[in-house]
Amino acid sequence: MPNFKPYPLSLAVLTLVSAETLYAETSLNSYALNIPAQPLNHALLSFGQQSKQQIIYNTDIAQGLKSPGLNGVYTTASALQTLLADSGLDYHIAENGTVLINKKPKTEHLPQPAPSQKNEPSSTLPTVKVTDTRLYDATDPYNTDYTLPNATAGTKTDTPIIETPLNVQVISKQVLKDQQAITLGDALKNVSGVAVTSDINGVSNSGTIPNVLSATSITLRGFESQTYSRNGFRLQQGAGTRELANVEAIEVLKGPAAVLYGLVEPGGLVNVVTKQPLATPYYSFNQQFGSFDNYRTTADATGPIAGHEDLLYRLNVSYQTTSGVQDFTGKDDVFVAPVFTWLISPRTQATVEFEYNRQHSGLSTPFNPFINSQLQNIPISRNYGEYTPAVTESFFGGVNWSHQFNDEWTVKHRFSVNQLGFEANNFFTPSFTSGPGAIEELFGLTSPSDGLTVLRNKIGNLAQNNTYSTNLDLVGHFDTGGLRHTLLIGADYYRISNSSQTTSNDALEQRTVIDPFNPIHPGIPIGRIGDLNFGLNEQVDQYGFYVQDQIKLPYDLHITGGFRYQNIRQDTQNTFNGSETSRAILNADATTPRVGLLWHPRDWVSLYANYAESFGINPSGLVFINEGNFAPVAPTSATQYEGGVKTEFLGGRLRATLAYFDLTKTNVGVSDPNPLHNCGSGPGSCSLALGEVRSRGPELDIQGEILPGWNAIATWANVDVIVTKTNADNAPLTQGATFNVGDRLFNVPRNTASFFSTYEFQQGDLKGLKFGGGVTVLEGTIGSGGGHFFDSAILPAIKVPGSATLNLLLGYSRNIGKAKVTAQLNVNNVLDKRYYTNINGNLNDPTLGISGAAASFGAPRTFLGSINIQY
Repeated sequence: MPNFKPYPLSLAVLTLVSAETLYAETSLNSYALNIPAQPLNHALLSFGQQSKQQIIYNTDIAQGLKSPGLNGVYTTASALQTLLADSGLDYHIAENGTVLINKKPKTEHLPQPAPSQKNEPSSTLPTVKVTDTRLYDATDPYNTDYTLPNATAGTKTDTPIIETPLNVQVISKQVLKDQQAITLGDALKNVSGVAVTSDINGVSNSGTIPNVLSATSITLRGFESQTYSRNGFRLQQGAGTRELANVEAIEVLKGPAAVLYGLVEPGGLVNVVTKQPLATPYYSFNQQFGSFDNYRTTADATGPIAGHEDLLYRLNVSYQTTSGVQDFTGKDDVFVAPVFTWLISPRTQATVEFEYNRQHSGLSTPFNPFINSQLQNIPISRNYGEYTPAVTESFFGGVNWSHQFNDEWTVKHRFSVNQLGFEANNFFTPSFTSGPGAIEELFGLTSPSDGLTVLRNKIGNLAQNNTYSTNLDLVGHFDTGGLRHTLLIGADYYRISNSSQTTSNDALEQRTVIDPFNPIHPGIPIGRIGDLNFGLNEQVDQYGFYVQDQIKLPYDLHITGGFRYQNIRQDTQNTFNGSETSRAILNADATTPRVGLLWHPRDWVSLYANYAESFGINPSGLVFINEGNFAPVAPTSATQYEGGVKTEFLGGRLRATLAYFDLTKTNVGVSDPNPLHNCGSGPGSCSLALGEVRSRGPELDIQGEILPGWNAIATWANVDVIVTKTNADNAPLTQGATFNVGDRLFNVPRNTASFFSTYEFQQGDLKGLKFGGGVTVLEGTIGSGGGHFFDSAILPAIKVPGSATLNLLLGYSRNIGKAKVTAQLNVNNVLDKRYYTNINGNLNDPTLGISGAAASFGAPRTFLGSINIQY
């Protein structure tokens, strides 16, 4: 969950007055106040409750400060002047009456008239010119910032990014709005060196059409991961389909994050920060409509429950339907996410939250014939299968609470459960393209013509992925000899339970062929599947203990250091028709450190360096020893060295990070290239562990507001991912391809870049008009698929061409009464460029004329319009 201070959402939002309260009324109204001398955080909370006003500020700036208290009749101005006396803080009252508190900026105070009576509090608001300061909090629904000042992903504490010795990037909700992002894959193109390899069927702005649901994964710094976090809760499932209706921001921590989160790939961690209840009532409705019959409706509501100021709620819902880019791939998607917060006391709060998501869709395995070493120019709408209804259903439930013992020490506890189920029957997977005679020779099938044919296998799949977790954190702030410490001590436990069943039938009617260039769909063959049932059951138990200390030293030096002890038990079982065919148990533990150093000599610049290690297990997979004997893929470890510079300008509204990293991972799990090795789930079901893979290169991220109304994001990464060591198991085989030292990993582009910019007129007749656009560039890669079948010569891997796609947007916003209404149109892939995000080739044999490739196509040109109402 987000890092809670004594009040929810890491800031004080004290609201009991409507948003339309006038500036003058707020500053001049008088209130009878009785606030004893106490810590400033609690004094401001009492003031908000007694005066029925909204106060927004980050509680970190008031840590350790005291307030003299109030007793009498005061105006807002005089009360704040007294409460903030000698605190180094200042206030500003916005036009809607909201009180904003910040550290004192550079100000110009104009002469003020003296009070009418010596002992009477002044009723005149000082005229203050505020410079280099933010007027919105990160969680304000109306916040239009492209940059957010703080993040929790890197340290589990609410730390300014400019003071964090790690590469942390944040995608704000305004970026998601401008780009009309629907899934996590749409959003991550705004961070250098990060990509989602595939997405769910249907329209996606950045999107790809997936091979199967389980194939959705995130690639960070060249390493693929199927995990992401929800408010710090790690989810072992594909991330590309994550719904964004209740997402506040997306944090990306680059590099090993295992010190705080455990089983995380060393490339980094994507953390989704969800929307939390607010004390100010807020409502939003959004209707999207676009290409491929894409309609999506979302709603957001928050505020106190039945007028109870200590009980808050938030509800986000969405419904989407689309016919899909490919044939037979429509989708209906229902998402509901309620959250409830109880402010038990100024020091204690508890939150209960849920998510329910049900997707009913038609699946496909995008397939491109690979003939004469060339990918064919087939329409990306072509589906070589039949209609395959599939249901994906997920449920999340969580309870978290926090208690602040005093101004310095806070305890937090969380329990979370996530259950994901997937079911699909009559799923046709194109296997390969064959020439005349090959089908008859291999399978005894009759080709419908004398030309090429695509072989289709009919299967069914049932999967269940469950994650259970609890963690306890103690956070303390204290000084030792002039050093300021933020200490984190925590422990966590995860249980990950995965099971799947794949059913098929060797009967002739379950294998069919279809013409690759003039497909005539024969429909679903008669007969059920289920004679062959391959099962996988896996349970992983992880126990972790971690300590981290963030130390602020003299001369603006910051040191962050910590370690984690982790114990893992992995139990993997394969079955065939209900009988166990293999079982492997892995027990492992390790202690991994992380240390970072940052120098912040000026407000606008920081220099940093870090070293980190990680430890974990490979995804479920078995290594072939000999017939009937298997072993789990050995645990993996990683080390990283990183250095860089961070800059902030215009009061933090424009940020840039330039980093260079060198990351090495051992025992990288890959598929065994020998198609005859059977590890309990049929031939070709084994894995290997490459000895070592190294990834290194520079990254550049720039985002923020250049001029009022002009926002931009620019990214670039040069990721060099190569095999640096092999092992005996990966030696060249009689059958199958292999990795060699110096080989690049498949489907990881060397260079990636993106640029996105918008401009909104701030005044005049064109006020509210916004236009913009951007481009995303991917260098060509090598797709998997080299190798051979039986005794044929080895073929080269498939080359994936590079791509550049252009996106545009046009929008207009206007205030109508109390509501803000926005109309927007996005056009993605304007030039309708054909491109691939990854290629996974199948069997290639020139003798038999067999070839094929599972290809994740990029989305074609799409239009997406929306009408949004906020009030």
